[in-house]
Amino acid sequence: MKPGCHLCDDAATVVSSVVEALPEIPIEIEGKNIEDDVDLFAAYWDQIPVLMINGKVHNYWRIDPERLTKALKELS
Repeated sequence: MKPGCHLCDDAATVVSSVVEALPEIPIEIEGKNIEDDVDLFAAYWDQIPVLMINGKVHNYWRIDPERLTKALKELS
């Protein structure tokens, strides 16, 4: 996440909604500001927001709630 990024705000809303709709799945969310991490910034500066699941890129820019729901259900 990057401060002032409207896509990041939209992504956070989608992720929160999806997680709230799946209370039976234990999900840990960790937000990171790429401006605080040189390596993250170098890797993803042009793709924010980036959504990672278990350390792998799941999606970036606009987060699709149906795709995210399906991915989380498959992992549970």
